[in-house]
Amino acid sequence: MNPKILVPVDGSTTSQKTIKAIIEQKERFPKQISLLHVVDIQLAYRMIPDFQLEMVRENARKAGQVLLEKQAEPFREAGFDLQLLLELGSPREVIPRVANDQDFQLLVIGRHPSTGEIRDVLFGSVANYVLHNVKCPVLLF
Repeated sequence: MNPKILVPVDGSTTSQKTIKAIIEQKERFPKQISLLHVVDIQLAYRMIPDFQLEMVRENARKAGQVLLEKQAEPFREAGFDLQLLLELGSPREVIPRVANDQDFQLLVIGRHPSTGEIRDVLFGSVANYVLHNVKCPVLLF
């Protein structure tokens, strides 16, 4: 039985390196994996009139779906079968929720190089937060 694997993607350089590493080591992974993209538009809500919020959400979903499809291309070319998941919210909160609620058995995520910025010290990275809030093992690239 193949493990159920979740790979969060966001289009960043770190995400691209993670995708490349998975594909380079594709013999170590099952052919079926799930890609998750979380559209984080929460901060922008404060500056958007209430009557436009649904339009903004819908446009964000469309843009997120385009990004997700683009991230899926190299996996498909390498022979993977994909389940694509798109969510709105804070990546820090959504990634662990999806991983835990859908009983994934492994989460593969890229980690940004430590920059020593105050933000990282105070809040930690998304990968670090996810690492400490999922039930399944986490593979960091």
